[in-house]
Amino acid sequence: MHRFTGLNHLALVTGDMDKTIRYWRDLLGMRLVLTMGEPGYRQYFFEISENDLVAFFEWPDVEPVPYKRHGDPVPGPFIFDHVSFGVEQEKDLWELADKLEAADFPVSDVIDHGFIRSIYTYDPNGIPLEFSHNVSAVDIRRHPILADRAPTAVTREGSEPRLQQWPEVTEPTPQDERVITPGAGSDLFG
Repeated sequence: MHRFTGLNHLALVTGDMDKTIRYWRDLLGMRLVLTMGEPGYRQYFFEISENDLVAFFEWPDVEPVPYKRHGDPVPGPFIFDHVSFGVEQEKDLWELADKLEAADFPVSDVIDHGFIRSIYTYDPNGIPLEFSHNVSAVDIRRHPILADRAPTAVTREGSEPRLQQWPEVTEPTPQDERVITPGAGSDLFG
């Protein structure tokens, strides 16, 4: 079975790439590792960790999203609430909070969720962000905690994948028929 290595990249949107670079590269300290663009189109990638990236498309007419508190339900179509970035040490939360406050970005107190401790803020695009540190005594990856008091029937099946719920692959793509189509950026890497 395949194994995931992390979040290759999360693609977000900005209307102002310069403000986005100042925040993500210069305030948060994420390296700008790839820029692609031409008139009317940009896509830039920032390094979160050795396995993970966050990318931004710059769309000229996009506006910052309206304020919404992290986790608050909203009516109607919606696709994204917030993204949480892990930090190595708990003291990193305090360092980040101080940097964000010094740069006039609102930031929450450190919140203890039992398995993580987090701070909450927003980037210049209005994107809700969380920065989290794992509580060392609680490892939900090794020991899942399914504590929903009214779980659905599917939830009651447990934490482990039930691959038999989906059809098995009976006709895998033969090696000589595997086609890779060039996309944006392929011309940069010969």
